[in-house]
Amino acid sequence: MLDMQWIRDHAEKVQELARLKKIDVSVEELLAADRRKRSLFRKTEALRAARNQASRDIGAMLQQTGDTKAAEALKLQVKQLNQQLNVLESELEQVEKDIERLMLLMPNEVSADTPSGQSDADNVEVKRVGQPPLFDFEAKDHVSLGEMHGMLDLQRGVKVGGTRNYVLKGTGFMLHRAVQQLALDLLIARGFTPMEVPLLVRREALQHTGFFPLGQDQVYQLEAADRWLVGTSEVPLVSCFSGEIIDVQEPMRLAAATTCFRSEVGSAGKDVRGLYRVHQFAKVEQVILCENDVELSERLLQELTDNAERLLELLELPYRVVAVCTGDMSQKTYKQYDIETWMPSRNAYGETHSSSMLLDFQARRANIRYRDAKSKLRYCHTLNNTAVATPRILIPLLENHQQADGTVLLPKALRPYMGGLEKLVPADRQTMGEEGTTSNGEGESNSGY
Repeated sequence: MLDMQWIRDHAEKVQELARLKKIDVSVEELLAADRRKRSLFRKTEALRAARNQASRDIGAMLQQTGDTKAAEALKLQVKQLNQQLNVLESELEQVEKDIERLMLLMPNEVSADTPSGQSDADNVEVKRVGQPPLFDFEAKDHVSLGEMHGMLDLQRGVKVGGTRNYVLKGTGFMLHRAVQQLALDLLIARGFTPMEVPLLVRREALQHTGFFPLGQDQVYQLEAADRWLVGTSEVPLVSCFSGEIIDVQEPMRLAAATTCFRSEVGSAGKDVRGLYRVHQFAKVEQVILCENDVELSERLLQELTDNAERLLELLELPYRVVAVCTGDMSQKTYKQYDIETWMPSRNAYGETHSSSMLLDFQARRANIRYRDAKSKLRYCHTLNNTAVATPRILIPLLENHQQADGTVLLPKALRPYMGGLEKLVPADRQTMGEEGTTSNGEGESNSGY
């Protein structure tokens, strides 16, 4: 949410930001409602003052002169003033609702170095790490590999949950958990506090964090309880501190590993094969709350992005970092980097991580503040990043590390979480007890879960 005075001072800029971020809202309608509110407020204050003065005059008159006729005339005046007040207060209440509705649609500003553009095709590459593999054999996609290794069952997933669902089993389940634990261990080592948070949240939690009202069609609702299933633990991590005054002398670094849900409305026919775009997935999310300082936020954005990059390096995957353009940004974002990992079956990089800097947009909505060096209350800045999202990360993990004989090499960093396995062997060869796997695809992990 933006400061109202800032909107008044930058009306044309805010309207242009709404156009760039493809938000259908009129800034002039908001300003007209704001002017109406201030006018009504002045009128109601004047009427209250007149009513209160008349009430005092009635008491003084009865006490000093006993003129009951004049007192009755003043009482009638007070009654009329109250009637006028009721009308104005009702109008004021309605215009305040209009302002709140419009304010929730206002876009956050964007950084000066955010590229202009209409879609993800206009995002600008800023960094590329690693080389896509060159296979001297006919490479398989992650679905074929998953089925060959007995770790993926799409048909049963659809049978149970409908389209865009899946079942992971055996080493598929172990990989799914292993990448989460690797990411969580990385963040803990870098000073993040892990938290277990609610996945069913109140409407205000999604509104506080900027996912409502514009993103409401992407969120599953439990109507009877008026609770919503989150698509990222960013929502509860930030909302835990709504309405609070917190200590951010040292940036508050938080992490959570949770199941997430997304309706994928509007994606019909898009990425329908495999694990790229599914309704249920898991994420290790990192969130930072810090002082209201753009330079500090910029450094922390780089830190969050570096954490995600480090995970990809541990997974030995080629990737690139892109600066997200205005047309590919959400309402709440000030600056954003996406990390895209090479996916051989797509012959392209696919988004696997996203780092966002929001300034005080969320904190204003959620009323999260801190005291600065002069004890003045200020709104915090918030940032977030996906350290890892799975099963999507399994796409490049399987496809990039596949071998000509059908095995899949495991990155060294993952092996301790996979019971010491060095490679995955197709299901029809596991009973042979081939080196690097077990006879049933199981392994005792030392990851602690």
